[in-house]
Amino acid sequence: MKQILFLSLFILSLSGFSQILNMESYRIKTDTIGWAGKLGLDVSITKNTKSLTRIGTKIHLQYKTAKSLILFLGQYNLLASDAHNLIDKSVAHLRYNYKFTPVISGESFIQAQKNSISKIDLRSLIGSGLRFKLSQSETFRYYIGTTVMYEYEKTLIHDIESYWRWSNYISFSLFPNKTTSIISTTYYQPVFSDFSNFRLSSQNAIYFKIGTHLAFKTGFNYNYDSHPVPSIPKTQYNLSTGLVYAL
Repeated sequence: MKQILFLSLFILSLSGFSQILNMESYRIKTDTIGWAGKLGLDVSITKNTKSLTRIGTKIHLQYKTAKSLILFLGQYNLLASDAHNLIDKSVAHLRYNYKFTPVISGESFIQAQKNSISKIDLRSLIGSGLRFKLSQSETFRYYIGTTVMYEYEKTLIHDIESYWRWSNYISFSLFPNKTTSIISTTYYQPVFSDFSNFRLSSQNAIYFKIGTHLAFKTGFNYNYDSHPVPSIPKTQYNLSTGLVYAL
């Protein structure tokens, strides 16, 4: 179960509220050197008493060598009703990893993000740090990472702000048996000059395999921002459940 790619069929989710991109969930676990990834496009137009337009695109590419990993993610999601955008969010992320030892890797990244729900007109990030693989077991994968990053943010409410943030994460994947997977990643990102200004994000999922290609998933995402844009709540979370099809 840990070696297959899940394609969601039906998941009730509000993940668009998340302000921290969980790149751990986009690392394709493979021992094969070379390219891996997927492309997606989803467009629908509905007209009844009102018109509803939905557009979703996704590019997820990864190139791996014996020591290096290059990962690119691009996403755009739009949900518009008549002349009003209900959801308008996008993200582009480029990351490079280099394995110094079986335990220690260096990683650097750049990211640009927009999210109308959270009133973010543009958030740009650039950072570099270290990643530690603390378990070599096939049934339990455990990583921690620490990164220094510069954040530039322009919102729809107030002026431009910029900070140096300290981004830290703990990520683990647990496979207690052939039918169960537990995956969790938690981020903590304080501002260096003011540790009372921080973001906390935890994204968790449990998969139960119920057939050769079918699994049941329950997920819980929690996000906290101590200094959000005015009118945006500090705490946001969602609970989702559904079926996923394994290719």
